Amino acid sequence: MVSDAPKHYPVLLNEIISIITPQHGGTFIDCTFGQGGYTKKILSYKDTKVIALDRDLKTKKNAENILNKFQDRFVFKNKKFSQLKDLKIKNENIKGIIFDLGYSYTQIKDLSKGLSFDSTGELNMQMGINSFSANDVINKLDYEELEKIFKFFGEERESKKIALNIVKERKFKNIDTQTLVQIIEKTKKKKNFKVHAATKTFQAIRIFVNNEITELIYGLISALKVLKKDGVLAVVTFHSLEDKIVKYFFRSLSEKKSVSRYLPKINQPEPLLEMLEKKPLTPSPKELKENISSRSAKLRYAVKKKNFFDFETDILKKFDYLIEIENFGKKL
Repeated sequence: MVSDAPKHYPVLLNEIISIITPQHGGTFIDCTFGQGGYTKKILSYKDTKVIALDRDLKTKKNAENILNKFQDRFVFKNKKFSQLKDLKIKNENIKGIIFDLGYSYTQIKDLSKGLSFDSTGELNMQMGINSFSANDVINKLDYEELEKIFKFFGEERESKKIALNIVKERKFKNIDTQTLVQIIEKTKKKKNFKVHAATKTFQAIRIFVNNEITELIYGLISALKVLKKDGVLAVVTFHSLEDKIVKYFFRSLSEKKSVSRYLPKINQPEPLLEMLEKKPLTPSPKELKENISSRSAKLRYAVKKKNFFDFETDILKKFDYLIEIENFGKKL
């Protein structure tokens, strides 16, 4: 019998369910609906409701299948999670909000999206509601901009050489997916057979194309504003940059003192969040065996302790250098 697990496997599902406790009822927001793994599990408990978001229009079909079964308890919106604030849902009893920042197996294997090294044709990487593509990034941005994108979003050590070789090659032709892969493979001298040579560069471009840094920051802020007292905000990250942002956001709002001595102290009446786990939760050996793609997943969560909605956070200032890089896209 062939397993369906590689096609869709909600990461850290058991851990998330134990944290948000849908068995007690309430409304939950699934900010990264995908194929609906978390949503289906939550709706399996009575007295629950799910409001789901996803920027990828192709997920609408998955949402329609769930809507047919749970018409009174399920709402789907084709929106980015930074648009959470536009839903006007403060009157709902929001008990839990989930972000799963990974990409599904079907998205990666969808060659039209160009997330895979096996993709052919024009570069894309748009996940929906985008203003430019990876083709625009690689073929139009200048050397300095490309180098910063690769360095800060992909943590690519060979960022300068890769950017330089891209600029040289595009003088002769428009760079497509396979050409980009070849440029990176030729540029990187050290071969790591466990990780594809283009992994970090592709990650960087994908983050940039989809404004993932800005999306995450504003998504977290918006989520905390609609979450009710004693509600849980849970975030699953898959690379160090995402985790760094989530960790800072939770810590900065769960401690009275400033997280960094270089940033001004934020004056709150008292900490807005409580972190019950200081370290992130990671997949169990059993889950890793069943779903190897979960190996880099980290789950952080926090409980909202007060029912106020206007709060101060210095997260935009903390990561302004990343937002500044994302702003390169405004010229495309």
